[in-house]
Amino acid sequence: MYEEIRELLALLERNGKKYDLEKINKAFLYARELHEGQFRLSGEPYISHPIAVAEIVASLELDTDSVCAALLHDTVEDCSDRTDLSAIKKEFGASVAELVDGLTKIEQMKVEDKEEAHIENIRKMLLAMSRDIRVIFIKLCDRLHNMRTLSAKREERRRDIALETMHVYAPLAHRLGMQRIKHELENLSLQHLDPIGYDEVLKEVESRYGQSLNLIDNAKQRISERLSENQIPCVIEGRVKSIYSLYRKMYNQNKSLDEIYDFYALRVIVDSELACYTVLGLIHESFRSVPGRFKDYISTPKPNMYQSLHTTVIGRDGIPFEVQIRTHEMHRIAEFGVAAHWKYKTGETATKSIDEKLNWISKLLEADDSTKDPDEFIHSFKTDIFNDETFVFTPKGDVISLPFGSTVIDFAYAIHSAVGNKMIGAKINGVIVPIDRVPQNGEIVEILTSSASRGPSRDWLKIVKTGEARNKIRAWFKHEKRAENIEVGREEIERELRRLGRSYTVAQQEEIIENLARRIGIQGADDLYNTIGFGGLTVSKISGKLKDEFEKVVKTLEENTAAAGPIPQIKIAEKPKAVHSRNGIVVDGADGCLVKFAKCCNPLPGDSVIGFITRGYGISIHKYDCPNAKAGILDPAQRDRWIEAHWDESDVAGGEELYEATLQIFTHDGIGVLASISTALADMRVSITQINSQKHVNGSFLISLTVACKNVNHFKSIVARLKNISAVESVTRGLSRI
Repeated sequence: MYEEIRELLALLERNGKKYDLEKINKAFLYARELHEGQFRLSGEPYISHPIAVAEIVASLELDTDSVCAALLHDTVEDCSDRTDLSAIKKEFGASVAELVDGLTKIEQMKVEDKEEAHIENIRKMLLAMSRDIRVIFIKLCDRLHNMRTLSAKREERRRDIALETMHVYAPLAHRLGMQRIKHELENLSLQHLDPIGYDEVLKEVESRYGQSLNLIDNAKQRISERLSENQIPCVIEGRVKSIYSLYRKMYNQNKSLDEIYDFYALRVIVDSELACYTVLGLIHESFRSVPGRFKDYISTPKPNMYQSLHTTVIGRDGIPFEVQIRTHEMHRIAEFGVAAHWKYKTGETATKSIDEKLNWISKLLEADDSTKDPDEFIHSFKTDIFNDETFVFTPKGDVISLPFGSTVIDFAYAIHSAVGNKMIGAKINGVIVPIDRVPQNGEIVEILTSSASRGPSRDWLKIVKTGEARNKIRAWFKHEKRAENIEVGREEIERELRRLGRSYTVAQQEEIIENLARRIGIQGADDLYNTIGFGGLTVSKISGKLKDEFEKVVKTLEENTAAAGPIPQIKIAEKPKAVHSRNGIVVDGADGCLVKFAKCCNPLPGDSVIGFITRGYGISIHKYDCPNAKAGILDPAQRDRWIEAHWDESDVAGGEELYEATLQIFTHDGIGVLASISTALADMRVSITQINSQKHVNGSFLISLTVACKNVNHFKSIVARLKNISAVESVTRGLSRI
């Protein structure tokens, strides 16, 4: 026996399980040789860390390969010049190599970094967990020992690691049901994140506990005597609530210690589930129970498999304390969580029930596939995994667990995609409620559906809480509303391009979008538009890349016109006879084609216009002096795509059709000017379709209006009326001052 691993081997022997000690000894010698000459910041030989991690892994009663992987987990990362995964696989087998590989891939994960690299690291962690859950068990043990020895690092680094632990690893331990590790990680993190707050709570606890040393002992004795009278074998433990749990209630919920009912707690461990309920009755006979403080997690286990009866009672001295009642197996699961259920024989495989308990990992990976938005993935990650749970019932009595704050829409999609897609309303406890209602613990939720439903609303994406519901809604829009999504996505992209304030042509726009799509891993422009349209990606998240591609492709109008001189007239080959198309536009050689007005210039009847043949979307009509048209006419690559067009005479004269025109109004006074403008337009019976305003640095105001008018003459009369308002300095249409 090697002295360095004496404690590890003794721990493995106490577990009473069959371990391959020869393989574990070999892994230790291999790791010790590779880490020779390496030291921790504390001055200890580096091998002390893998040994400590292996001891924590052994305390979880994991298998031989897990212990070996714990001993070897830093060898590939820190000794890459002397070993690699292929060598690990050759020496210790494929299972150990895969565990070491999974641990190496998540080694560099940074929690507060929300860049794409951070998302990729979390994705790698989830993939590693989905392949073998032992990876995260070992990683949690590794993090626990690092937190125990964190004081050797500089302060800034200590805070970063503590924040990472608090935001990811402690909640992950909770989600896996590993409460012992979770509580220690939280307490250790708090010591570095808020040492003053930690010390204050600790002093309060020590003071309070010192004054009531006999409280727990007296309660233990009383319960023990009562159970002995009824011949119920038991183990009774006493504890004080963890420092971090008290800190969170005192500071986040602004409570004093007197308001925390579970400051003291007793844990009664018995042999059977039936005995749990018998003990509950005996305790309620012996102590006065606190109303509303009973929870049955045996009949309704938590998603992390935690089971216990919780009740709060008041002793003879008037001090409340919590009693937790559970079986020995429940206690083991409460301490070790999923790790307590890990079964290993010849080949290590999780039981079917454990696979079902871990399906949240696959749901997160599905969320990763459905969105290109890093912040959206982080939101799903935190909401679905780390939030507290709410337990609600279906009308048939089935229990559905939802993240805290989930709505009835989330409930519908938790049941089935088809239920959510056909949902038209909901009832809680038999009463119809709004679809944004948040059900509470124990309520019965019934989803009202209709086969005539047209599917979910896009507004639901703003209401739902869970990533699962959001992904299912997006999936419906992705497959059922592709044409609509493309149009929505195109409008959002074009709006963002216009915000850049520079001229570009339709051909240049197409090139920009194609380049952008390839850059972010989407097949083409339509797929990019579709992704934005169904909510899988927001324009704000790609605005930086969009601007980069814009700068690469687009030249300013000034650069184009300065180099080319006056704009030449288009030389158009002889075409068939002009045919009247839609929207009051006559386009040479076009019969029945789709005609749309370019949003960059919003041409009106009476304007000189020109058409541009787009790829697959008909003809886009521009004003002849539109900056995009000017630049496009000068571009040899697209000159053949410009086509003559003019207005139908009836529209120029002023028909019933209304067209949109954009006004930019500069004012020197923001008080009352909007009312004056609205009144003037109302007097002229002119509709406002959109309005925005912003204050400039020099104190002036810019008001952007989109109005409906008949033709150029009608528009000019609107402008003349607005210029008569005293606060109005000038009026702009598009890029040309009127």
